Amino acid sequence: MIRLHEYGVKYENGQLIKSTDTSAREKTIAYGILRAHSATGGDKLKIKFDAMASHDITYVGIIQTARATGALKEFPIPYVLTNCHNSLCAVGGTINEDDHRFGLSACVKYGGEFVPAHESVIHAYMRENYAGCGKMIIGSDSHTRYGALGTVAVGEGGPELVKQLVGMTYDIDAPQVIAIKLTGSPKLGVGPHDVAIALIGAVFPSGFVKNKVLEFIGDGIANLPVEFRNGIDVMTTETACLSSIWVTDEKTRAYLTLHGRGGDYKQLSPADGAYYDGAVEIDLSSVEPMIALPFHPSNAFTIREFNNNAADILREVEKYAAENLGAVGFNVSKKVVDGRLVTDQGVIAGCAGGIFDNLCAAADILRGHGTGCGEFSLSAYPSSQPAYLQLLRNGVAADLMSAGVTLRTAFCGPCFGAGDVPSNGSLSIRHSTRNFPNREGSKPGNGQFAAVALMDARSIAATALNGGRLTAATELDVEYKKYDYKYDSTPYDKRVYHGFGKAKPDAELRYGPGIADWPQIPQLSDDVLLEVAAYITDPVTTTDELIPSGETSSYRSNPFKLSEFTLSRKVPEYVGTAKRIRGIEEKRRAGGDVFGEEYKFVTDSLGYKPDINATQIGSVVCSLYPGDGSAREQAASCQRVLGGLANICVDYATKRYRSNLINWGMLPFRYSTDEVPVLAPGDVIYVKGIADAIRNGISDINGIIIYKDGKTNELPLKLPPLTDEERVIILCGCLINSCGKK
Repeated sequence: MIRLHEYGVKYENGQLIKSTDTSAREKTIAYGILRAHSATGGDKLKIKFDAMASHDITYVGIIQTARATGALKEFPIPYVLTNCHNSLCAVGGTINEDDHRFGLSACVKYGGEFVPAHESVIHAYMRENYAGCGKMIIGSDSHTRYGALGTVAVGEGGPELVKQLVGMTYDIDAPQVIAIKLTGSPKLGVGPHDVAIALIGAVFPSGFVKNKVLEFIGDGIANLPVEFRNGIDVMTTETACLSSIWVTDEKTRAYLTLHGRGGDYKQLSPADGAYYDGAVEIDLSSVEPMIALPFHPSNAFTIREFNNNAADILREVEKYAAENLGAVGFNVSKKVVDGRLVTDQGVIAGCAGGIFDNLCAAADILRGHGTGCGEFSLSAYPSSQPAYLQLLRNGVAADLMSAGVTLRTAFCGPCFGAGDVPSNGSLSIRHSTRNFPNREGSKPGNGQFAAVALMDARSIAATALNGGRLTAATELDVEYKKYDYKYDSTPYDKRVYHGFGKAKPDAELRYGPGIADWPQIPQLSDDVLLEVAAYITDPVTTTDELIPSGETSSYRSNPFKLSEFTLSRKVPEYVGTAKRIRGIEEKRRAGGDVFGEEYKFVTDSLGYKPDINATQIGSVVCSLYPGDGSAREQAASCQRVLGGLANICVDYATKRYRSNLINWGMLPFRYSTDEVPVLAPGDVIYVKGIADAIRNGISDINGIIIYKDGKTNELPLKLPPLTDEERVIILCGCLINSCGKK
């Protein structure tokens, strides 16, 4: 089904041939687009994007940050603010709608585009209105992917968007490019999520494509409708790649023309002999319906092989939950009845699931039948109002509703735990983007635990047809109709505020009581003393564990209130510990003798008192591979608000999490030895000369561990190469402080 080439290849005459000619990387589609958007050549790229997008969990913080720099006058490129995350407005009183009002006022003042709640999910809107061949788009959502429409799109933390707003650039090393060669044609009943889950399962565990660009090539692309391609493409985020790009063709032209943007079409294809740093071959005809079991999209099985050994496989899920999530007693294997898993809930939603083609296929399966009157329920969220409008006009919406499916408006909630939260102990099957722990909305701290398995809309509908009994769509004899899609922009024409190029500087921003400014953040001192506030040994620490999603979204615009949730589901005592350490730093800055009192054991162990005026004190989170998942900057900024100064890890799960740390002035340390030292909250790490090391580009730094019992040990640390701009940001304390300084 999938074959990996973990060595360099060239693509010549439609064939992948082993090669070492890295200079031919310039012949790829990816490099043509990257070079066209970079102010510099060579290996260090400085990119300016064509457009930006944010949703209502992130845009308030981004605009507030840009304003705090003093450099924001108006939005220099189209900036779309969608409202698809805090849309329910169900928690926190007026807070969420206050954020929406702030967003609209910002679009009026600075010249932005405002998409009201329930109109569209962020990525559907950008596909319909902005993605085009040869473009680059950055979004403050990790699933910012429009490669199937010829756009290199990147999901990043908010500060990277702030840089674009204030005239700075997106600075990255020229990335490696991996070819994804598609051949064949999918079987009936196989959908985009099946292909995506199979790909993620093949490449994520080894990190094969981490921080690289995926370039989709091969004659199999012609056999895929554009929305099928979009459905695969948006899930490339879960491979840990940097971005994606696809060969474009007449189907791409037709899609863009349908949406009134035929002029945005260009034929994109690699030049003959293009070099790739590796390749993945996928025979689409061999892909089977897939299921990604809890708690990651890479925990992938074909439904066929899963059904052959369901109970044993699910016991491994239970074991992982007990050992890593504290979910002792979570019993999902009991849901296997007569050899088949019986699920509790189905959801088809968001940028991956709510696509028009997916919902039409689900209707073909369910038409004339029902989902049953038992515990199993199925809900569907069309990804945009234009898509919903066409589903109403062609009768698909009526077919789904007649089968017992509840149709909702465009909303991303089921993807991050703010909608369709299942009951305790339940297993939900979803065509959405992620199935990380507690991302379905349960709260382990309150004794609640549920889980999600990812599946394609077609197999979810087939399962619904059987009352929740896991069923692959290929097991059914279904006539799939061909549905014409007529894009009607009327819902947008009547509601979306189009303000780009029409900034009104005198307009007032409209604040609510839940919107707060960022706190003042001090610059880095000569030396640092880091007290361990959390020591995490899980294989991977997700962004959702660093700062939970779901109900916390109501507090995204208040840095202080949101910080109260930091690591709340992973290390509940973290916030209290970090606050205590922050209080010690405040005492030091006020002239208190902290090295003669709170940290006297440090003085005693070192044999001397650190320079109180030159040694900044802060908390540190130690883990193995942190930051997998969401681009949300709050995973780092909340630590910073609580006085965090650093992270230490084996490696960062994503580039975007490391960038978030840097942009908030935190030291992105890595352990420099294979053997990770055993630490505990209360242990401290003293690093002398850190500011000079950053100024001089020194990567290897020696720290000293002072354990709570007074013993000491050396701690070699690594600070992998930083750009000139990143060094300035860290030395200044954060991006806000650094603007205008070099």
